[in-house]
Amino acid sequence: MSQSPETRSLLSASSQLNLMEVESIDDKEFDIPQVDTPPTLESILSQMEDEEDPFVLEDTCILNTDNMDAHSCDTSSLASSDSGDPAYLKRKRKTLDPNTAVHGSVLRLSQLKGISAQIVAAADKVDAGLPTAITMAGVIAVGTSHGLALVFDTNQALRLCLGSKTTGAEFGAISALSINHDCSRLLCGFAKGQITMWDLANGKLLRTITDAHPPGTAILHVKFTDDPTLAVCNDSGGSVFELAFRRVMGMRSCDSRCLFSGSKGEVCCIEPLRAPPDFRDHPITHFSLLAMASLTKILVIGLKPTLNVWMTFPYTKSDPSSVPQLAWHFVPVQKMVNPILAFCKGDTVHFLLVKKEEMGTIHVIKQRQLHLSCDIISLNWINSRTLVLVDSHEKLQVVDRPTQEVLETQDLEQVQLVYNSRHFKSLATGGNVSQALALVGEKACYQSVSSYAGQIVCLGTKSAHIMALRNWKERIDCLLRQEHFVEALSLAWSFHEGTAKAVVGLHGDVLKRKAVVSDKMVEILLQFSEYALKKCPEQGKIQVMEQHFQEVVPVLVDYCLLLQMVDLLFSQLYARLVENTVAKGVFLESLESCIVANRLGHLPTPIMKDLLAHYHDSGMMDSLERCIVHLDVTSLDMQQVVQVCWHNQLYDAMIYVFNRGMNDYITPMEKLFAVIGPTVREGRSITDEGVVMGNKLLVYISCCLAGRAYPLGDIPEDLVLQVKNQVFEFLIRLHSGDSSEEEDVFPFIQTLLHFDTREFLNVLAMTFDDFKNDKQALEYQQRIVDILLQVMVDNPDFTPSQVGGLFTFLARQLAKPNNTLFVNRKLFDQVLEFLCCPDDDSRHTERQQVLLELLQVGGVVQFNEERLLTLAEKAKFYQICEFLYEKKHLYERIIDCYLRDPLRKWEIFTYIHNLLSMPGYTDEEKQRVKIKVMQHVQELVSLDPSKSADLLMCHFADEVHSIVSELQDDQLLFKFLSCLLEPREGPHSGSILPLERDLHELLLDLLCHFDPHQLLTFLHSSQHYRLEEAIQITERHGCNEATAYLLEKKGDVHGAFAGLLQTLKERLCLLTAESDREVAGRADEVEADRHSVLMRVKDSLNNIIAFCHRCCQNLDQQQIKVLCFPLLDTLMASQKEVKGLNAKQTSEGLKEMTLEVLNCMSSFISLPAIIQHILQDPVYGKGKLAEIQGLILGMLDTFTYEQTLLETTTNLLNHDLHWSLAHLRSAVTRGLHPRQDYCNICLQHYKRRQDSSEEIIVFSCGHLYHLPCLQQKDCGWGFASELQQQWRCYKCSSSHGRRGGPSIKPDRGCSTSLAKLSILSEVSHCQSSEKTRFLIPPQPETESLLLTLSPPPLFEE
Repeated sequence: MSQSPETRSLLSASSQLNLMEVESIDDKEFDIPQVDTPPTLESILSQMEDEEDPFVLEDTCILNTDNMDAHSCDTSSLASSDSGDPAYLKRKRKTLDPNTAVHGSVLRLSQLKGISAQIVAAADKVDAGLPTAITMAGVIAVGTSHGLALVFDTNQALRLCLGSKTTGAEFGAISALSINHDCSRLLCGFAKGQITMWDLANGKLLRTITDAHPPGTAILHVKFTDDPTLAVCNDSGGSVFELAFRRVMGMRSCDSRCLFSGSKGEVCCIEPLRAPPDFRDHPITHFSLLAMASLTKILVIGLKPTLNVWMTFPYTKSDPSSVPQLAWHFVPVQKMVNPILAFCKGDTVHFLLVKKEEMGTIHVIKQRQLHLSCDIISLNWINSRTLVLVDSHEKLQVVDRPTQEVLETQDLEQVQLVYNSRHFKSLATGGNVSQALALVGEKACYQSVSSYAGQIVCLGTKSAHIMALRNWKERIDCLLRQEHFVEALSLAWSFHEGTAKAVVGLHGDVLKRKAVVSDKMVEILLQFSEYALKKCPEQGKIQVMEQHFQEVVPVLVDYCLLLQMVDLLFSQLYARLVENTVAKGVFLESLESCIVANRLGHLPTPIMKDLLAHYHDSGMMDSLERCIVHLDVTSLDMQQVVQVCWHNQLYDAMIYVFNRGMNDYITPMEKLFAVIGPTVREGRSITDEGVVMGNKLLVYISCCLAGRAYPLGDIPEDLVLQVKNQVFEFLIRLHSGDSSEEEDVFPFIQTLLHFDTREFLNVLAMTFDDFKNDKQALEYQQRIVDILLQVMVDNPDFTPSQVGGLFTFLARQLAKPNNTLFVNRKLFDQVLEFLCCPDDDSRHTERQQVLLELLQVGGVVQFNEERLLTLAEKAKFYQICEFLYEKKHLYERIIDCYLRDPLRKWEIFTYIHNLLSMPGYTDEEKQRVKIKVMQHVQELVSLDPSKSADLLMCHFADEVHSIVSELQDDQLLFKFLSCLLEPREGPHSGSILPLERDLHELLLDLLCHFDPHQLLTFLHSSQHYRLEEAIQITERHGCNEATAYLLEKKGDVHGAFAGLLQTLKERLCLLTAESDREVAGRADEVEADRHSVLMRVKDSLNNIIAFCHRCCQNLDQQQIKVLCFPLLDTLMASQKEVKGLNAKQTSEGLKEMTLEVLNCMSSFISLPAIIQHILQDPVYGKGKLAEIQGLILGMLDTFTYEQTLLETTTNLLNHDLHWSLAHLRSAVTRGLHPRQDYCNICLQHYKRRQDSSEEIIVFSCGHLYHLPCLQQKDCGWGFASELQQQWRCYKCSSSHGRRGGPSIKPDRGCSTSLAKLSILSEVSHCQSSEKTRFLIPPQPETESLLLTLSPPPLFEE
């Protein structure tokens, strides 16, 4: 029988642990404090199972990953959701992030076809039932629902069929299976609680155990330990038992011991630590550790040498339906192998490292948690670094533990996992389990997934599947078969660099690993190139072909350079791609990024020729230049490159070739000067290209003189001095090589000076800074300075700025210590005369700035200061004068400089303020400055009144009156005082000026003259004027509105009204005159003027009406009439005067204003008095009623509106009052039901004596009292007489019988409600006397009833 792929997978060896590759980790970093006396099992069982806070892990362990699976191969079934579906991967490739690691298909999921067929056949032919449990060791055992156990060998052949349907009928379904380490025994647990042991060699039943645990519970787990005579089981009651197998005198027996009682917390998962064959002698195995997972905590106990509890750990908060999971695995840590327990409940996996201490105790070390976003129902190790998880949606996830990265996700839906819910609910024994355990059992699949030796089997309803990690070649080949070459190369490179996860089949030695992977990558690269050429679209646009190769060629180039296989790149790959023109171009363009990044420094000559030709033909000259300056010159054809560079203006590349290839640093300068020299010397405008070239030349000269290579790198040390001398010799040449008779001397220096004087001098300055004791260099320095002076001084071709820049440069050089330069001092005087020429008005600012820079670097010591000051004053160089005055501490003269300088005169205020405020100046100097300011105060105020006011307020407050007297211009004085006296914020907001009343009155006078519209605003905001003087000023200027405001403020109401009325009359006269005037101009202009006058009249009338509202509150009727009737007469008389065809708008406006006056009057004067006054008017009395019809109708409309408003308000008030009274009456007449039939004070029956007519009081809260008892407790308040007494509940208004004042709020509002209801005693009097006696005594009928309107009260229903 030939071996199938599944068989070979099943035969794979157990994982081999390579300890030499594990990085060293400090164990103490993860240690937790050791416990002197570990807790006992009894103490753990007696603890309350409360949830505790989860611990915080510190760091992860670095685990080894060597799970050798040399014989595994692919099958026809690939269930991975991200590796088996080509369409899915095709979509994924489009959005592949280059920074994301590619893992490929990590796990091989294959169906065990032989076993699956046998399971289906057994169910159909012998009625074995459906599969219920599976386990794997050297063989695979499958349990069924009819009590049969099918045992398969490594060839998937059915070797044994254990049990019978009779057994199944008696014991129920097989619910748990376990095989010992040597595959000689099989334990079967049943749904009805029995356990059987079988001999796998001959299929003989060895033991039937029926009394190992309480009856009526199903077996959930049965597990062999490393000791073949010891096993553990877990039942549906949540208890755990130890099974010790004995054979005495040929009689087999089993002793049972309870390890954990379900009454203390139900255990639903157990996992003994079973060591693989290589670690059977590990010291930890002597303890026979057992991990148990209850619904609330994890326990680790030792079965040997004595029962001991080594660790307890509570879960974090999770879903009650989450299934606890446990899994052990031996992991190498710090060159030692120890077991790690992985456990979870929900979405978080915890890891605990367990090791034996030298003292013989167990030490548990916390590891980093693993957080996932799913509910885990199965947890298994597949090697020391990788876990396989199944979530509640039957999604399988392969996770790398150190990085917590999910490597692959597969869908197990096709497997159709078997769940153990029936056994957790113990349906076979009547379902006598707790609700919590039954809830967990909904997702329990413990018996459906089993791991052994790096492989995992899972059981479906009709099939069995096996999972194993693919080896590294399989993972790559899987991607190649799907034509995912980029992902395959990325995965292979991760194998090469040792960064891949879940690696199987690679050698541990780094060099050997890289060699093997490199060979595989070369094979992939060649396949990829063939694929690209084969899949290239034969017809279509060039852009489509370029896009196709852009996805391929850069990848080929990148990985060839990563592998350092340049020969492969150029000899094989390029030779293949050159057949396609588009591929060739993309290849050559892909080299640019690698060359610029210095990953590729040398190109073969044929490649270089092709690159030059392609870039030149494609117009990619900038890219070509970037490539040339990074390549080794030995690979270049000098003549060809120089020719291409010169014709295409690639000056950087040309300089690089000359410098590196020929050690020639002068020829590039000659060529560049030949291009820009004629343009600069002839004075023509320089193009943008010429500017770029000139700047490039300056940078190149600077690099050569500084010992740096251009455009990057450094000049060889043995050539630095030689290059520097060659450049100096070139610059100081008297004539160029191909000079003409018209050429100026020193053409190169002159060209650079004309191009950019300042930058050329900066280059020389940086170069001179490097000169120390180099005699040759110092000679060149002096020679260049002499040439500069010879060329620039007395040369009209250079501007003052350029000449000044030269002497600034010389002054800085001369000011340095150990200066060796010699410059004729007369030249500085000559430059001074040139810059300070008073007859030359051109470039005035430029010449002053140059001279100022010259002085600031120390050149002042070379001039006579008196002469310099004289020249500066003549040339109007006020900044130079300021510089010299400041040096002499003549600060007052600087003020003159600011005032005379048209560009800086506005800065004088800041200068004066800083000088008078800052320390560092003497009192005498400040005083001289103050005197100077007082002399020029007129100019300062004219310059900026606001800043002048701020300055004087801050530093000259005592001199304000003298300053005011100095200002002769009234307009200027008005602006100054307006700024000085305006409200201000800041440090001077509360400052009080001397004689401030006089200043405010003076400003008031000036306001009346220059800005009367701001008068009222000023009078409202200012409080510093005297009232009488202010009235006189406003009257003198005829400002009636301002006068009226002041008279009102004084208290003269009639005088103020007369002033406002006079203003109104004047404006009405203007209005009537405007309406009568016939204007021949434009109609729209006339209408605009008339509208403007009408608006002014309205404003005046509004002021009068507002005045009346303010003042009439304190006047009697006669005084009000004296005020209002003249106003009404004035408006009514104006209406008669504006009648005409052209005054319709004016007439309508006057009528509206008259109605406004009438409305205002109606608030203070009766309506008949107003009508009588109108009818008594001589104008209207003799006229027709139609003339005043509008006024009368308007007044009647107003009356109708007010009457309607009054009626509506009255109706609303009456409605609210009726509603309130009705509810009060219903509350008073409602019967009250007492809670008890005894008094709550004396605790006696409410009828203490049958013949007594003693009054009883019942409150709405239900408490009942005798009237005398309440009187004794003083619970009455409100009125003095007994009949008018209002009561409050004693219990509700006091605490535990203590008296409370009337202010205490009752508990339920009962007494307060009754107290309010006392006003309705007349209403309640009509009720029966018996009911009245239960409420309150009636009030006398003669008592007046006073009601006060208030919001309706709230009552208890």
